[in-house]
Amino acid sequence: MKIRRADQRDSAALLKLYRCVADVEGGISRNTNEINESFIDEIVTKACNGGFIYVAENPFHNDILIAEIHTYPTGIQSLQHTLGHLQIVVHPDFQGTGIGRRIFSTLLQDITSNHKKIARVELIVRESNTRAITFYKTLGFREEGLFERRILNANGDLESDIPMAWFNPNFIQ
Repeated sequence: MKIRRADQRDSAALLKLYRCVADVEGGISRNTNEINESFIDEIVTKACNGGFIYVAENPFHNDILIAEIHTYPTGIQSLQHTLGHLQIVVHPDFQGTGIGRRIFSTLLQDITSNHKKIARVELIVRESNTRAITFYKTLGFREEGLFERRILNANGDLESDIPMAWFNPNFIQ
């Protein structure tokens, strides 16, 4: 399996990957009908222009993507040391195989080694997604509060989101 930086040429494969993950309840906040070309184009454009985007290729078909992670700045000057809008998706057939950890570690290692002006990376996770919360903590993320009743889930119930942050150990102000 190859992990590499993504670019606009990956948009069609990213669209397929995101739709596949969105089909799984609780996979990501967006549902399948919200995953379209303009959504993917926005992600890729922002991540390629000041942010980060990595993909993992299927080891048997390198034109098929099995994982993606991206994050990018908010565009606010006072938050220039912060990356947000983090999203990681792993194809359902490859979840639990370590690909998520590998692609996430690639991102964090790049930031640690090459981007010392980035102090923190932020993400938001549903409180019901305890598996992801535990995973993020193993990568060094810390919980930073609670957005109460923020998400309307597929059952029509409101659930809370948990903001989490990772801090670059090599940050230089």
